[in-house]
Amino acid sequence: MDIDHPERDDSWNRDARGETETERLDRNWTSLLQELRVVETGVQLLTGFLLTLPFQNRWDQLSKPLIAVYLATVLCSIGATILIIAPVGMHRVLFRQHKVRELVSAAHRIAVAGLLLLGGALTGVVVLIFDFVAGPIAAVVAALAIDSAFVYFWLAFPLWLRAHHN
Repeated sequence: MDIDHPERDDSWNRDARGETETERLDRNWTSLLQELRVVETGVQLLTGFLLTLPFQNRWDQLSKPLIAVYLATVLCSIGATILIIAPVGMHRVLFRQHKVRELVSAAHRIAVAGLLLLGGALTGVVVLIFDFVAGPIAAVVAALAIDSAFVYFWLAFPLWLRAHHN
């Protein structure tokens, strides 16, 4: 389904599901919220964990480059938290305004951006941990492996499914 042109899916939804446009929008909104619930707790825990690191005993052992990685990781994690929770705030502002189509479309985009930032935060955590424990080469290798997994599972494979299973 093309989120910006859901009307392109209307005939399929009507024939296969017996669903009106409003029912489809409600289903899409509920589905998106369920997906965000899965991610929300994890990103909040990650953010909380990251915020405690500077107060740990071994913090002063981090090099300047690792501190930069840490700060970028915190920004990604907080950004992901904001974006993943944003659809709830949007819903509150748009409640009873009959803007479900706009809400679903905007929330979809925001959720994707939040997931991208979450991927950046997870990569940053991997770099921090691997560099601190095993050194910079291990950190680069681990980061490349994690980024490859993100690209494959969050982008390439779903796009392949989309293109080959219509």
